[in-house]
Amino acid sequence: MEVLHAAEFETPMGSMRCVSSAIGLVYVELPSASGRGLHGWMATHAPGAQVLDGFAPNRKAVKQLTEYFDGKRESFELSLDMRATAFQLQVYDAVAAIPYGATRSYAQVAEQIGRPSAVRAVGAANGANPIPIIVPCHRVIASGGKLQGYAGGLDMKARLLAMEGAHHPPTDRLF
Repeated sequence: MEVLHAAEFETPMGSMRCVSSAIGLVYVELPSASGRGLHGWMATHAPGAQVLDGFAPNRKAVKQLTEYFDGKRESFELSLDMRATAFQLQVYDAVAAIPYGATRSYAQVAEQIGRPSAVRAVGAANGANPIPIIVPCHRVIASGGKLQGYAGGLDMKARLLAMEGAHHPPTDRLF
């Protein structure tokens, strides 16, 4: 039976939880997150796993997320255990490459992965991102510059982008 270790911690956004496997970080639970939550993710990606409280296996993730929220970190150096489809992994790689303080549209991400007609699928993959903030799906916005879809809610998405100093002026252009 797989054992996952979970650690809850406080951020300026509220309580968050990091969950790690023996390989690396598998899940970050946002405050007031919508969606299936940890148990829904586990049903698909870690059926039968046992979750134990375990700050030690999550120490590095909690430290780096705390530094991010304190404005002292712009990127993360963590071992990840991404459990996703091949398409989702392509999306997450593209999203992870979005620099701190920048945004990309769903259409731009779809173009980047060579699937320009997969804009909705990119949105769905973003919505299923098990490691938000680390894989910065909050940096993906609608083509017109509007904030759209975020598991932690649009208010949190706006706060994260403002914290990063991201500029996302409305535009109808893809690039």
